[in-house]
Amino acid sequence: MQDFQKLIQKKKFWNGLAVVLGFITLLFSLLVVLVLFYDLAKTGVPRLSTDFFLNFPSRFPAKAGILSAWVGTLAVMGVTALCAIPLGVATGVYLEEYAPQNWFTILIELNIVNLAAVPSITFGLMALGIFVYEFGFGNSILTAGLTLGLLVLPIVIVATRESLRAIPQTIREASMSLGASRWQTVRDHLVPYSSGGILTGVIIALSRAIGETAPLITIGALTFIAFLPHPPFIADPPFISFQWLSDAFTVLPIQLFNWVSRPQEEFHVNAAATGVVLLSLTLLMNAVAIYLRYRFRRGIKW
Repeated sequence: MQDFQKLIQKKKFWNGLAVVLGFITLLFSLLVVLVLFYDLAKTGVPRLSTDFFLNFPSRFPAKAGILSAWVGTLAVMGVTALCAIPLGVATGVYLEEYAPQNWFTILIELNIVNLAAVPSITFGLMALGIFVYEFGFGNSILTAGLTLGLLVLPIVIVATRESLRAIPQTIREASMSLGASRWQTVRDHLVPYSSGGILTGVIIALSRAIGETAPLITIGALTFIAFLPHPPFIADPPFISFQWLSDAFTVLPIQLFNWVSRPQEEFHVNAAATGVVLLSLTLLMNAVAIYLRYRFRRGIKW
């Protein structure tokens, strides 16, 4: 009995030590992030203004802005979301709820996990060969969106599967026992209950995509652009235009990279301001993910 109590105390000690070390590590990581963000904000926030958001890049630092960069970022992220979210969620649902457990399914699952760890530059090289040269999409918004969509697709698939796995098996059994088909169970119960986790995974995936630079440079994104893509809506029927998909583009990370590489100190200030905008967007998207997860968890009643 005494040996058993000593074993329990030992386990409690190591458990408490792990909690303390984890908390210290979290505080240290948070402190590093706050220090870096403070240093970035101290330099870049005074540069933020309406003109900075509404002006095109310029060779004059005081007149330079990020209009083409943030518009291009929104356009590319829109294509990325349309490419990755439906396909990723559908693939995750199929693998978790429909696919038979055999060697082929296991091989697919291993490849999905491995793709999530592949360096982003590899996706850029693949997109350069397939989308730019083979399909002839060129250095366009469509190519960029498809590239980033493939980059974050494994994240969406894994997040969808993990969210579905978190649902108790009794939900499936209860639904089917009342006569619901597998599809009705997935549509009316599993997907709604797992929506919080799925949306969290989607936003985290898009947060990664919004900060990527290497694959976009590989496919030929412009580092200086002083025009906007064609508008998606026009005055004449059919009132919707897809010409913007074939337009050249730049994004916030590439604009930041361009200004950092300049020798003038004023361009470095512009780069810091762009970094503040980009980091704020990323933090905002992650905050939305946390909020949605909290709301969905509160609304679920097993």
